[in-house]
Amino acid sequence: MDEAPHSPRISHISWGHMEVEGVGVGKDFKLYPGGGREWDWRETGMNHDPGIQPGDVEELLEKGATVVILSRGMQLALQTSPETIRMLERRGIAVHVEETKRAVDLYNKLAETQAVGGLFHSTC
Repeated sequence: MDEAPHSPRISHISWGHMEVEGVGVGKDFKLYPGGGREWDWRETGMNHDPGIQPGDVEELLEKGATVVILSRGMQLALQTSPETIRMLERRGIAVHVEETKRAVDLYNKLAETQAVGGLFHSTC
């Protein structure tokens, strides 16, 4: 029986800098079961307000996330659109929206036992 892929652990977070085991170093990340990558906001034209859109989280779901962590930034500047929350809830996906350092702590804890994905913004 194959074991489900684990979500990569975030080993360091500070202003504008993240280190993710097996993924690398960068500023913002999309992480999911089995891996992750740097998160380029320009892919979906995202801005701090209205913030994270349904299209920003699709990749996490496609990669098997059953729990999603959405970070708000270190100064809580990043918003999440209500449509994103509704879409995740309709699909039965547990969603947590937190300040970035709290989001990292929760993500690392959940990653020990669950298929967790997350969007992490390491500045404002």
